[in-house]
Amino acid sequence: MNKERLLKQIEFIVEIDKLKRVLRQNVVIGTKSQEDDAQHSWHLAVMAIILVEHAAQKLDILKVIKMVLIHDLVEIDAGDTFCYDEKGYEDKAQRENRAAQRLFNILPQDQAREIWQLWQEFEAMETAEARFAACLDRIQPLILNYHTQGHTWQKPGVNSEKVLKRNGVLKDNAPLLWEYAKEIIEKSIEKGILRP
Repeated sequence: MNKERLLKQIEFIVEIDKLKRVLRQNVVIGTKSQEDDAQHSWHLAVMAIILVEHAAQKLDILKVIKMVLIHDLVEIDAGDTFCYDEKGYEDKAQRENRAAQRLFNILPQDQAREIWQLWQEFEAMETAEARFAACLDRIQPLILNYHTQGHTWQKPGVNSEKVLKRNGVLKDNAPLLWEYAKEIIEKSIEKGILRP
């Protein structure tokens, strides 16, 4: 048994518990409680299992699940940047890269390298797995917004054009989910919970 390796892994596990404290803009359906990053990541992992059949191509589902579980770990240090906050995006990449360096390097080298590579792959969206993970990361808030009367869509500057653009990755990577997203956006406009 390599006790030093185990202790690094436990240190990482303890550190990432802080993800439960990072609040997102969305609220949990049926409550007024803000969703936290751990809830979001769990939700995406379950969605990956359930919705993988709607991906445009065959995927390594374990890789997708790993990506969605680790993609927001950097927000422990970098904080959650609201997807429609243009100012917040100006230094988002730098904040998240610094966070990734610190957090992932808590792990033993081989695991740090794997997590780092998965995180970078997710961010680059150049593989089918990363693009499908991004699809889930986009449609989950859309579903939450639809079922919470457009909670985050009520913020200044958010409109249907921006929501459609944000979900555009679905078009080629999960066409049926893209059709569903467009329907939800149209219904949301009709219900008055999303500005046209």
